[in-house]
Amino acid sequence: MTMRQRTLSRCMRQAMFGGAALFLCALWSASAEGAGQDASNNPPAAKPAASKSAADASKAKLLGDITVTAQSRSQQMEQVPIPLQILTAQQIDTQAATDLSKISLFVPGLVVDGSQPTQPSYSLRGISTSDFGIGTESAVGVYIDGVYAARSGGALLAFNDIDRIEVLKGPQGTLFGRNAAGGAISIVTNEPSDKFEGKVLVRYGNDGERYETALVNIPLNKDMALRVSVLDNQSDGWIKDQATGQHYGRNDDWGSRFVYRWNITPDTRLLWSWDHERLDQPPQPAIGLVPLSNNIYQRPPFPPNPQTYINPLTAPLYNDAISAAEWRHFDGSTLIIDHSFAWGSLTSTTAWRHFNTYNAEDNDGTDHVVSYLATTNIEHNNSYYQEFKLSGDNDLMDWVSGVSFYSEQARQTSQVNTNTYSLDTLAQNVQGVGLPLTEITQGLQAFGLPYNLLGDPWQEEINNVGQFKAYAAFGDVIWHLSDNLDLTTGLRYTEDQKYFTWYTPPRQATAFDQTIAELMSTGIYNLLPPDAQEALEAFGHNIVFPNDVGQWVQAQHSWHDFSPRAVLSYKFTPNVMAYMSVTKGYKAGGYNSLQVGSLYAPEKVWNYEGGVKAVFPDYNLLFNASAYYYRYTNLQSSVLNPNYSGSGVPFYEVMTSDQHAHGVDLEAQWQPTRAVRLNFTSAYIDSSYISGISTSGVNLAGQPTGEPLFSATAGADYTWFGIYNGNLELNLQYAYRGPTRCNADSGIQGTCLTTPLFTVGTSTQRTDARLDWHTPDERWGVGLYVNNMFNKRYVVSIGNDSTEDFGTPYAVITPPRVYGIELRTKF
Repeated sequence: MTMRQRTLSRCMRQAMFGGAALFLCALWSASAEGAGQDASNNPPAAKPAASKSAADASKAKLLGDITVTAQSRSQQMEQVPIPLQILTAQQIDTQAATDLSKISLFVPGLVVDGSQPTQPSYSLRGISTSDFGIGTESAVGVYIDGVYAARSGGALLAFNDIDRIEVLKGPQGTLFGRNAAGGAISIVTNEPSDKFEGKVLVRYGNDGERYETALVNIPLNKDMALRVSVLDNQSDGWIKDQATGQHYGRNDDWGSRFVYRWNITPDTRLLWSWDHERLDQPPQPAIGLVPLSNNIYQRPPFPPNPQTYINPLTAPLYNDAISAAEWRHFDGSTLIIDHSFAWGSLTSTTAWRHFNTYNAEDNDGTDHVVSYLATTNIEHNNSYYQEFKLSGDNDLMDWVSGVSFYSEQARQTSQVNTNTYSLDTLAQNVQGVGLPLTEITQGLQAFGLPYNLLGDPWQEEINNVGQFKAYAAFGDVIWHLSDNLDLTTGLRYTEDQKYFTWYTPPRQATAFDQTIAELMSTGIYNLLPPDAQEALEAFGHNIVFPNDVGQWVQAQHSWHDFSPRAVLSYKFTPNVMAYMSVTKGYKAGGYNSLQVGSLYAPEKVWNYEGGVKAVFPDYNLLFNASAYYYRYTNLQSSVLNPNYSGSGVPFYEVMTSDQHAHGVDLEAQWQPTRAVRLNFTSAYIDSSYISGISTSGVNLAGQPTGEPLFSATAGADYTWFGIYNGNLELNLQYAYRGPTRCNADSGIQGTCLTTPLFTVGTSTQRTDARLDWHTPDERWGVGLYVNNMFNKRYVVSIGNDSTEDFGTPYAVITPPRVYGIELRTKF
C-alpha cells in the first residue's frame, strides 16, 4: 500500500506536464502491478466500489443496469460523472422512432432537425451549427461505434440494430476530440453473440406507412459469429403538391448491416461491420405564405405583408422545383481489433465512410414562373479514420490513452436555379429598374421580331473541394485517491490541417445567350436604346454569385488545440455520488462554402459543472441533477444575409459570436411497483450573446440566442401481467419544449413571427402512446402505437431567402399525427 501511495504521488506530479505524462505514468504503474503478481497471473481483487449487494442487484433489475462507454471505458451509467441521457433500444422501439430526429424531443436540451436528412442540424444545450457546407462542421459530434460522422450528409442515418444511444451533454473534447464542443451523441450498435437468434418486425400505419426490419444472428463456430440486419421504410407522404401531384413527406429508405466477429485467440478479437443505406424521397416541402391566383405569371406583392400571410398548416402546397428530390447513397466499414494483456488492453479501430447526396428543393413556395427559385446541394465524401487505444485499470487508477488520425476528401456543388422571368422580378423588386427583359421583349415583338428573352433557364453555382486531416493524442486517468474519492484528469492534443477551394463558373443560360447572339448577328442589338443595351449587358454576367467568377480561390490553414478536463467525484455511499468538473471543448476553424475566401477561427468553450447521481434501492428511485455554466467563443452559425455579396439576393452565410449560458439538468426514474414505471427529465438553459454582429447588421450583445428557457419530458408505463398468456403494457410519453426566446435578428432568420393566423416560435408539445402485448419471453408481440397523439402541428420556421427579392416567403411545418400497428416475433 505504501508503494502505491508513492506511485500515486509521483504520477500526480507528472500529470501536471500533460497527456503524455498521464499515458507514460499509466503504463509504468500497470507494469509495476503486473510485476507484483504471481506466476499464475491471478487478477487483482475487485475494488470495494465494484461489489453489488442484493439490493443493488434488485435496483439494477428495476431501474436498468446500463453499461455505457461515455468515458471510453465500460462503466455503469450512474457511476459516470458526466451529465448524460440514455436512449435504449426498447425506448426507440416503443416510440417507433426510425432515426434520431424522431425521438430527440424526448431528450431535453437536444434538438435534431431531420426535415432534410441529408442536411440535418444538431443543437445541444443551445449550442449548434446549422450550416451544412463542407467548410464548417457541427459543434455536436455524432459517433457511431466510436467513429466520428464528420459531415451532416452522413450524420443522420436510419436506426439499424441499435443497442443504445448515449447523449453526453457539455464539451467532450478530451474524450471524443474535436467538434464535440457542444456535446456528443454516441450511437452503439449490437454485436454478434454466441447464440442463434432472429427477429422480424413489421409496422403498418397511416399515409401508407410500411416499415419492415429483420435480423439474424448466426454462430458460425465456437469462435465466429455473423449478425445481419435489414430495414425498409416506405410511406405515401402526408402532403400533396397541387402543382405537380407529387406527394411530399414520403419515406423511401432502405438499409442493411453486416457484422462479423472472430475470437482469434482467447485474448484477441476481431469485429468487422459494413453499413449500407439508400435514401430516395422528395425534398422538404416549402409552403408559400402569400395568397396568389392561379395565374402563374402573377407577380407576388412586394414587399410582402406578414399581416396577410395565409396559415401554412391549412394552405395547399405548390412546389415546382425541376428535378426535386433528396437522396443519399451511404456505405461504411469499420474494423475493430482488440487484444487483452495482463495489465490492460489494446484496441485498433479502422473505419472508412463514403456517401453521395443530392438535395434539390423549392425555395419560393409557389408554382409561378415569375418567381421561380430552386436550390440544389450535391456532395461527395470519403473519409478514413484510424485509432489506437490502450486502456487498463488497477487499485490505483483506471486509465485510457491513444492516438488517432482522420482524413477526409469532400466535394460540394451549391446551385441556384431560376429563369429570366424571375430575374426580371428581381430587377424590379431589388434594383428598382422596372422589368427590363419584359419591356425589351415587348418592344421587339411590337416590330414583328420573333425574339423572346423571357422564361429561359438560368443556373449559377459554386464548387468547393475540401481536403482535411486531423491528428490527435490523448490520455485520461481516473485516480482512486481513496475508496470514495476519485480525481479524473485528461488531456487531448489535436492538430487540424485544412485545404479548401472555391470555384464559381460563369452562369449557364444557353437559350438566353443564343437569343442575344442572334440579336447581335442581325444587327438588331445595336438598334436598341442605350438603356436596353446596358440592361442586357448586366444580364451577361453572374447575378447570384458575382464574385471571383472563373477563378480558383484556394485557402490552407492549420490549427492545434489542447483540450483538458478535470473531474473530482466523491461517493457519499455506494449509491450516491457528487462531482465537480472543468472541461474544454474545441472545434476546428473553417470556411463558408458560399463566401469566397472566407475564414473562421476555431471555436472554444469552457464548461464548469457540478452534479449529483443517486440511486435509492429501497425506493427503486434514480435521481440525477447537474448545474453548469459555459462560455463559448467564435461560435459559427448559419444566418441569412439579406443582401448577399451586394447582389441583392439573400443568402445564408456564417457569422461568429461569443455566447454564454447557465443551466440545470434533472432526471428521475421511479418504479414504485413491479407494474409501474415513471420517468421525468428536464433542462433549464439561459443562453445569451456576449458579442456578435449578425449579417443583417444587428448587434446581438446581451440578447438571448433563441434557445428556450425550459424543456421537459414525462412518462409512465403500466403493465398488466398474465393477459392471454402474456403481458399487456401501456406506455405514455409527453415532451414539452418552451417558446423561442426571440432577439432582434429572429425575424429575419424566420425563427420568430406573429401573424393573425399563426405564430412561429411558440412552445411545442408531443404525446406518444403505445398499447403492447407480448409473451413473457418476448417471442411474440403486437402493438398499437400513436405518435403526436393530439395532432399538435407547428410552423417550425419561415424561409426568407426569397422574401427580400421575389416577395415569396415560405414555411416549414411539422408533420401530422402518425399511428399504426406493429407485429413482431423473435426466434
